[in-house]
Amino acid sequence: MPKHWYIKAAALLISGAAALCALTACERNQIELDNETIRNFTPPQQGEDIVVLTIRDYGDVKIKLFPDATPKGVENFTTLVKNGFYDELIFHRIIKNFMVQGGDPKGNGTGGVDAWGSENGFEQTISPDLHHFTGAVAYAIGSDKLNKSQFYIVTGNLCDDNYFEMLSSQAGLTYSGAVKALYGQVGGYPSLDGGYEIFGQVFDGMDHILEMQKVATDGNDKPKSQIQIEKAEVIPYDGTAPNWLSFDGQPVSPQTNITT
Repeated sequence: MPKHWYIKAAALLISGAAALCALTACERNQIELDNETIRNFTPPQQGEDIVVLTIRDYGDVKIKLFPDATPKGVENFTTLVKNGFYDELIFHRIIKNFMVQGGDPKGNGTGGVDAWGSENGFEQTISPDLHHFTGAVAYAIGSDKLNKSQFYIVTGNLCDDNYFEMLSSQAGLTYSGAVKALYGQVGGYPSLDGGYEIFGQVFDGMDHILEMQKVATDGNDKPKSQIQIEKAEVIPYDGTAPNWLSFDGQPVSPQTNITT
């Protein structure tokens, strides 16, 4: 594993004209990274609202939402979805073993609005119970640290003991045993924890996201072959069993300390 892979994309998640944070320089909200409670893999209940992204040439990606933990973030996302905002938008930035990013109407990483029509965005709500495991869905931000329409889905990488030792010694980040164990099982990108609002988790269709990350990209990490959201919908969950996948595409049954 490259020694510094956890800061591979340190020129943060919204690129272009806006001033950018680096992962090592962006001030984090004051949350406890060593919290034992984990919500990411809470399965949706039959009838609750989920979001389905239909990715052209790939398939459906189903997202569990966390309105109790991040109410405004979920309201923003679902309102934009219901308004058709994401339909036909592309994934403009893809970095293998890190994340896929979309939600920019300009298609170049410099645009975005919130559900209320503002280009200024709104304040983050960062839950200590949600982490950047493979499949986590979060808002991309610039130096203002405000949420708009851009989002990313974590693909991630292996997170072993050596990795967490590096995070502790080089970035001063520590995690509970439960969180480290789950990262070791499913993978992800822990160094982003505490800096970005996670509001959802892919529970089905992660195989499509993992396949998307294999596309060739240019010097700005933009796919050379366009990857487009054909349609985004808010629908009631039909009760089909979740299909959790790890960073390398293996089925997993995450054992977590879940708050219900």
